[in-house]
Amino acid sequence: MILITGGAGYIGSHCAMALLEKGEDIVIFDSLELGHSEIVEVLKKYGNVKFVQGNLKNLDDIRGAFLVNKIDAVIHFAAYSQVAESVKNPQKYYYNNVYGTLNLLNAMMEFGVNKIVFSSTAATYGEPEYVPIDEKHPQLPINAYGNSKLMVEKIMDDYDRAYGLKSVRLRYFNVAGADSKARIGEWHEPETHLIPNILKADETKSFKMFGTDYDTKDGTCVRDYINVEDLAQAHIKALEYLANGGETNFFNLGTNDGNSVKEVFEACEEITERKIPVEICPRRDGDPAKLVADNKKALEILNWKPEKDLKYSIKTANEWEKANHS
Repeated sequence: MILITGGAGYIGSHCAMALLEKGEDIVIFDSLELGHSEIVEVLKKYGNVKFVQGNLKNLDDIRGAFLVNKIDAVIHFAAYSQVAESVKNPQKYYYNNVYGTLNLLNAMMEFGVNKIVFSSTAATYGEPEYVPIDEKHPQLPINAYGNSKLMVEKIMDDYDRAYGLKSVRLRYFNVAGADSKARIGEWHEPETHLIPNILKADETKSFKMFGTDYDTKDGTCVRDYINVEDLAQAHIKALEYLANGGETNFFNLGTNDGNSVKEVFEACEEITERKIPVEICPRRDGDPAKLVADNKKALEILNWKPEKDLKYSIKTANEWEKANHS
C-alpha cells in the first residue's frame, strides 16, 4: 500500500486518483484542516482507499496509520504552503512542515519503510539567479515556507546517509488544472492560486492583476504552469524509480516554458467565452519577474515530461469550477 499524507488536498488527491487508476491500494492520511472529506469519498469510488484522519504533529496519529496498514512507500504532501502567511507566522510553518515531517520519517523507520517521495517546491531556490532554473541553482529561500521545505530536504539527506531512508524530492513550479473528468479539482478556502481566481471573477468581484511593469514580455510576471495530472504522473514515476533501487535524488517539475499573467488571463477569457473584469494593482512584495523550470533532469532520469498545455489546464479547471458550483 502507498501512504499519501495530505491526500485529501489538491495535488495529493490527483496523485491518489492516478495511483487508483493503476490499481494501487492507498491509505490517505489527512487532518482535513485544508483537505476535504468529500474528495476522499469521491476517491473511494475508484479503488481501494483507506482513510486515516490525523495530524503529523501527533506522532501517535501517524504511527496508528502504519500499525494497521502494510505500507510499502510514502508520498508526502501534507504541509502549509502560503508564502505570505509563512513570513507573518514562521512558527506555524516550522512546527508543522518540519516537526510533522520528522514524526513521519521516524514512524517510517520504526515500521521498516524506507522509500518516500516528497512534495518540495521551487521556493527553495529563492530569487532566481538565472532562468530557466535547473537543479544546480543555489537554494537560498527568501521566506519561511521555502526554508521549511529546504530543511526537510536536508533532513532527508541526513536520514539517507545514517539510516538508508531513500527519498525523491520533487520541486514544483506553478500547478494548474483539474482532473480530466471533473471528478476532483482545486479547492482552497480562501483560494490563492491564479487560474481559479481568474475563473471565479464576475460582475461582483473583479480579478486583481498585481504589477504590469515587470521586465518581461508584456510587463506581468511570468510563471511555469504544470498540469496537475502531469504532476501526479511524475510522483508515480518517482515511486517506480525508488522501487527499482534508485538513490536519493531531486527533480524540478515544470514545462521548461513560461506564461505571463496577461497570457493566462487572456486564455481564460478565450476558454470561458466571456469578458472577465480585471483590476490593475501595484506589485506585491517578493514576486520575482520570471520563474521557469529546466526539466531536463526529470526527463533523463525519471523518463517524465509534461503532456498537457496551459489551455488544457484552464479548460479542466473551468469544467471543475462549473461542476463544483452546481
